[in-house]
Order: sequence, then structure tokens, then C-alpha cells
Amino acid sequence: MTKKVLVLLSEYGYWGEELVGPLYAFDKQGYEVTFATPTGKRAHALPPSMDPGFVDPPLGRSVVSAEVAKVVVDLEASDRLDSPEDLSSWIPTRPYTSDEGYLRKLEAYNNAVNDGLTERLAEYDALLIVGGSGPIVDLANNGRVHDVILNFLHADKPIGAECYGVACLAFARDWEDRKSIISGKHVTGHCKEYDYKDGTGFLGTDFVMGPPPYPLEYILRDATAPEGRYHGNFGKEISVIVDYPFITGRSTPDSYRTGEKMVEVLEDGLTRYGW
Repeated sequence: MTKKVLVLLSEYGYWGEELVGPLYAFDKQGYEVTFATPTGKRAHALPPSMDPGFVDPPLGRSVVSAEVAKVVVDLEASDRLDSPEDLSSWIPTRPYTSDEGYLRKLEAYNNAVNDGLTERLAEYDALLIVGGSGPIVDLANNGRVHDVILNFLHADKPIGAECYGVACLAFARDWEDRKSIISGKHVTGHCKEYDYKDGTGFLGTDFVMGPPPYPLEYILRDATAPEGRYHGNFGKEISVIVDYPFITGRSTPDSYRTGEKMVEVLEDGLTRYGW
């Protein structure tokens, strides 16, 4: 049977290659891909990720080839990303403890997550969280995204994440023990040396900040410790880590390999790579 992958995208901008890289591997394998966003709005690529002339400040060179830029531009011009699934319609908001009728609302929320969401996600074989600056805004600390991740984890299904999308894994945790699901695991993600000192921007807002609001590397180091490890692999061209069920990619150049390794996990049972 054809395998299905659920791809989560930020409504505040994804990095083009971090979508088209894995998508190339999924399409080549004949997988069915479903896109989802936090509120059902269409996701769009960040403009620099479609510009071969954009010079990445930390690397001092372009990270967007003309070939990849064209693929991203063509995808943006197509209707493939239109009408994504709406996570807010899948999962209710967890109630405040101060809400009237809190206990009944909490029971309804748990029923929706444990039964309704499980039934909805049963058809999917893997999850991918695409990176870029957008996930900082609406994916990293999104409770619904965490519920989706936890569902895939409990079902023992592969979970891929790239760049700032890896933050979602660090923050996803069971409500009872609140321990990160990547504790004791090996992951990669946007390393400190790659962080912009200024110009971190997002779609749909005029707000442009200096450095990202959190250093992802530090968060991943803390979340994986003490038995696990964060692998920045600074100075190495590619950084993709597989520590089943997680497949993580550091940044833009790692996108195609991230997709390749997700396919190997699904088709060949790969459980470890890159460490």
C-alpha cells in the first residue's frame, strides 16, 4: 500500500529547500503527502529561500542554488499547498484550570486527543516538520503540534524535523512528567554558528528581530542530556541524524538527505545514522 506522510508547515514562512528536499524523496518513492498548518492557512516560502542571490550571513555565501530556487518558485505557483489541513479543527485548546467546568472540559480535550486524533492520524506512516524561521512563531510552542508529535511517538512511527522545526521535538512532552521526548536521544538542528545576528524575519508580520529568540543548539543540548547528545557538526557540510523514531536535519543543505533518510527508515528499517 502507498505510504502517507503528514507534513507540518508554518504559516509564518518555511525555508523552500527544507520542504522541496524531502518532498523530492517522498514523490520519487510514490508516497502520498498531506500538508497541515496551525489554522489551515496556506503556507508560503520565505523570500530569501527563493533567491539564488541571497547571501547567508553566517556562511558568507549563497545557500540557494538556481535549480532549487526554481523548484520552490514552481511549487509556490502551483496549487499543491492550497487548502492544507487545519490543526485547530482537529484538536481543541487545552482548557485553563481557571475555566468554568474545567474537569469536564479537560475530559473532553483528552477524549479528542486520545481517541479522535488517534483515529485521524492512523492513516499516516510518518510525520515531517519543515524548518525555516516560521516555526519559531507558530509551531515550536504549539500544544496541538505537540499532541500530533506525541501521537506519532506513541504509535512508534518516524518523526522528521528540520532546522528550527526540531524545537518542536524538544518542547513536546507528556503533560504529567514534562520530560522532553528527545531526552536520551541524538539529534541535530540549527547550530549556534549558523544563527543570524540580525535580520531574523517572518511572513505575515513587519516584525524583524536580531538573533532568534532562543539559541536552538542550547535547547537541544539541554533536552537530550545527559544520556543523549546534540550534534552540531559545525565544519561538516552535512548534518543529518537518525535516532529512531527521530530523523533530524541541521539546516538548508541537509534537506535532501533528510528526505532520503526518512525513506530509508520507512522502507529499510533504518534506526541509526550520523552518530
